[in-house]
Amino acid sequence: MDVRAHVIVSGFVQGVSFRVATRDRARSRGVAGWVRNRSDGGVEAVFEGPPDAVESLVEFCRRGPSGAHVTSIEIEWEPAEGDQGFAIR
Repeated sequence: MDVRAHVIVSGFVQGVSFRVATRDRARSRGVAGWVRNRSDGGVEAVFEGPPDAVESLVEFCRRGPSGAHVTSIEIEWEPAEGDQGFAIR
């Protein structure tokens, strides 16, 4: 049974390839969803797929790629919606 996590990451997370690294990790783990920059300087993402794969993406967001400095992360667990593919928005 798939799960879905809606994540908002705050800190120094733009301009450090956060979205590209997140997309690449999601695709390599078979996780669907999307990632985008927010106007407040944060990054927002939705991950949908097997629980262990989604959790690995959430854990990645706690630290981000090298160069990122994550100060906080908000996670909201939602019912899976059947998303396909992973995109940068």
